Amino acid sequence: MSFVRACGLSELAEDTPKRVELDGTPVSVVRTEGEVFAIYDICSHANVSLSEGEVEDCQIECWLHGSAFDLRTGKPSGLPATRPVPVYPVKIEGDDVLVSLTQES
Repeated sequence: MSFVRACGLSELAEDTPKRVELDGTPVSVVRTEGEVFAIYDICSHANVSLSEGEVEDCQIECWLHGSAFDLRTGKPSGLPATRPVPVYPVKIEGDDVLVSLTQES
């Protein structure tokens, strides 16, 4: 699995998504509940950036229609979204937040 630097850990405020672009892929990086998560930044229901939404209870909410996605699995917890969005492995090295866009098989 290949990891790339997404941002600095010190750049992440608790429960505040940060949008980054990694190899042309929009990713929302979120620090919450003592962990850091990376999730595809586009809602599966509408072409809306999830990083503009709110984070609560390890979920990120799409600001447009209110669908929330689990930061651990990418699964939606309510309508109108019915399809999950990809989540990506994260590791921390010093102040660097590293994300892999390669899914484990």
